[in-house]
Amino acid sequence: MKVTPWEVSGDVDYDKLIREFGVSKIDSSLLKRLEKHTGKTHFLLRRGIFFAHRDLKWILDEYERGNKFFLYTGRAPSGPVHIGHLMPWIFAKWLQDKFGVELWFQFPDEEKFLFKKDIEFGETQKWLGENMLDVIALGFDPKKTHFIIDTKDAGLMYREACKVAKKITFNMVKSSFGLDDSANIGQIFYTSMQAVPAFLPSVIKGKNIPCLIPHAIDQDPHFRLTRDILPKLGYYKPASIQCIFLPPLSGTEGKMSSSENSSIFTTDSPREVEAKIRKYAFSGGRDTLEEHRKKGGNPDVDVSFQYLRMFFEPDDKKLEQIEKDYRSGKLLTGELKEYLIKKINEFLKEHQKRREKAKTEINKFLFK
Repeated sequence: MKVTPWEVSGDVDYDKLIREFGVSKIDSSLLKRLEKHTGKTHFLLRRGIFFAHRDLKWILDEYERGNKFFLYTGRAPSGPVHIGHLMPWIFAKWLQDKFGVELWFQFPDEEKFLFKKDIEFGETQKWLGENMLDVIALGFDPKKTHFIIDTKDAGLMYREACKVAKKITFNMVKSSFGLDDSANIGQIFYTSMQAVPAFLPSVIKGKNIPCLIPHAIDQDPHFRLTRDILPKLGYYKPASIQCIFLPPLSGTEGKMSSSENSSIFTTDSPREVEAKIRKYAFSGGRDTLEEHRKKGGNPDVDVSFQYLRMFFEPDDKKLEQIEKDYRSGKLLTGELKEYLIKKINEFLKEHQKRREKAKTEINKFLFK
């Protein structure tokens, strides 16, 4: 297993990550406390998709004292958005709605340029605009959502990043990210820029404001370092809440990746979605129809079922019935795939409508 901000490979053991990263598992008592403020918890919480946190209890303490937090998440533009990217953003949208808080969304358009040899700035700028459309299409409140772009908002961010950088040694970066002496100095400095949105609203408003970061667990090393540094600058440690990875359609180890042709992108047509699911979605079914009817399928390894559980079937009772029918052999693999195809295409149809409309709305979200 390898889990870093730039690479996820192997069979991911989330219990092991909890121990190695030092995050805390979200338990039933914390879910009940969230329910006091949100009503019914989001299915991503109920099903353990968002499974771990840092200082979420403290965030709720501060919120209950009247010290409202802000949200911070982001996307490094380097390619098209796939459905796995959407999970933390959809959850952030829910948090924004339930708690009435601001979201600061960072587009670090220099990250992939610094860390990938084959990417130039022209490509990151192309994908910057495209990726913005997918974020806006999810329905964030433009009055409470601020897009910050590292290269374009450098005048706002650079001085604060320098304050962070002064507190970070090369050894700290090497131990956190596995960099060695061959790393370019942009890679060494980069995490200082990623730390800035975790306290930038506090700088702008002149008061300490708690920060909550929803993100996939692979990004945790950046924010562990941020949590070490910010108290030295007089700011709160950012809290965070982490989700698991949407697996690739093939069911192989790791996570869905933009570099794979089998990934499902937000701009895919219904025909493309159908072809990908039918061809690539790993099945938990039996080898023959007769055997499947007799012994049933295994939804625990079936990618179609996992996509429904993690994203496309929010109705718990419906999901429970699908699982029951699949385990019993009543529901066939082909039927399960067809249901997933229908659910994904329904989602993408509406998303793509909103995405097209978003082309006229980008300016509302850019921080001024």
